[in-house]
Amino acid sequence: MNFAAQMFYSSYLSERLERLYSPRPALKASEEKDPFWQRDELRLGPSQPGGPSKCGHVSNGTVCRRPPLIEPERLKDFGEEELVNGDVRVLGTKVVGGSEIILMEPPKTRRVSEFRIVPRPLVEYLRFEDISAAAFRIQTGIQKTPCTYSRLSKQYGMDIYLKKEHLHYTGSVKERGVLYLLTSLTQAQQRKGVIVASDCNFSMAVAHHAVELKIPVFVIMPSCCSSPRLRIYRDYGAMVISYGGTSHDSQNHARHLATENGYLYLEEDENAAYLAGLGTVGVEIYEQVSKLDAVVVPAAGQYGLLAGTAAAIKHLNSQILVIGIEPEGFPLLLQSLKTDGPIKDMQSKPNKKLYGDLMERSLGVNTFELAKKLVDKVISVSEEDSLVAMLRFQEFERSTVDTEGAMGLAAILAGQLPELKGKKVAVVVSSANMELELVRQCVDRALVLDDRVSKFSVQLGEWPGDMAKLLDFLSREDVRLLDVCHRRQSEKSDLFKAKVECVVETRDKTQSAQLRKTLSERYPSICWLDR
Repeated sequence: MNFAAQMFYSSYLSERLERLYSPRPALKASEEKDPFWQRDELRLGPSQPGGPSKCGHVSNGTVCRRPPLIEPERLKDFGEEELVNGDVRVLGTKVVGGSEIILMEPPKTRRVSEFRIVPRPLVEYLRFEDISAAAFRIQTGIQKTPCTYSRLSKQYGMDIYLKKEHLHYTGSVKERGVLYLLTSLTQAQQRKGVIVASDCNFSMAVAHHAVELKIPVFVIMPSCCSSPRLRIYRDYGAMVISYGGTSHDSQNHARHLATENGYLYLEEDENAAYLAGLGTVGVEIYEQVSKLDAVVVPAAGQYGLLAGTAAAIKHLNSQILVIGIEPEGFPLLLQSLKTDGPIKDMQSKPNKKLYGDLMERSLGVNTFELAKKLVDKVISVSEEDSLVAMLRFQEFERSTVDTEGAMGLAAILAGQLPELKGKKVAVVVSSANMELELVRQCVDRALVLDDRVSKFSVQLGEWPGDMAKLLDFLSREDVRLLDVCHRRQSEKSDLFKAKVECVVETRDKTQSAQLRKTLSERYPSICWLDR
């Protein structure tokens, strides 16, 4: 019961009690037969509006004091009679209220300093979900390359598995990223076409897959590009245009054509779709090699292959080591990690013929952050070690790769990864795009570096048979004579003497050391020429 109902009930009860205890007036003859509930004295208030009350003036004295006795039949409205010794027993009335209305306390006022500002988690630049989506999208256009056990494993004391990404149609792993990048373009961009302006693995992948996807593709090449390379782009189906004498000229012209005609100018950068496509290499390696301990990845180009592979491998198993390899002549990532930030300009320049894809490249901020977070170790390898690794591929794996593709194996051959002894290691062979003449030169140089080809000079007399004795000795040692030069000397001290220069090839380092020892004993004047 609320407060208003309580007040009304109290007022109504007081009025009824007041009338109950008031004296009964004398009845008139006309009113004796009327029921008592129709009598005027039972009406509330005065008989006339504004009229005086029938009980007279109310005061604290005895003038209007009511007698204690009441008529019994007037108690019928209230129940039984309450008469005790002629007096009325006054009952105490207790108003029982309803349930209390409890007001809620006002909210506590908090100071601004009490609120903790929780920073929102940063969105990952390259998620494993993106790599999985890329793997699903490109599975019909990219073959799953093998990851085979290498015959070099026993020689270097570890289980080496070669992920042969050089077996793609264009001979490069960059097909993965390019295909996912092209399929991610809008239909309007695909109808207008794309344009590239550099002779590298990325451009070849764009030329091939854009034609396969029915996307118009234009390739702007400098005039210094060789004819065999231009023929490769034309065979893929791209429109090839020669412009300018340098790569800068062709790139500026490509940007100009893209602006005028609405083409999409593509260059190798840290595009998220491109990195996700390259990251599918890590997914395949994890599926193909069980109980893997480490993955060795060449960190060339825009370092996207290293960042994408590390993102996939670390998500699948954080205990697997990811090791990046880069050339000694261009240690961009290694120097950037030392300065804790990507370096824009490197003073050193790599060999343009051997590391063409590294020219005019830079390390992006996102790629650097991924490498800093996920890559366990970064080392650099020399040009000589890369050339020897190319030779090992030809001898033991029956395949020809370029220096970028051989960098991972070069680190193992050079003994820079002793912690991997007795472990299961996957090595990514990223590319195999090298002109035939350059391959021949690299093999010749690698044979010299591997102590397989030696050059020496010796003084022989002009007597008949001296030259024949030397050649007979070399044949008995089972040495292959590659070149010989016979020179006459005009000095008086060397009268009747001739200088003979020979280039010989041995089976391995052991035979080469034995040959040096035997020739030094037989010909004290022998001089071994530097490599």
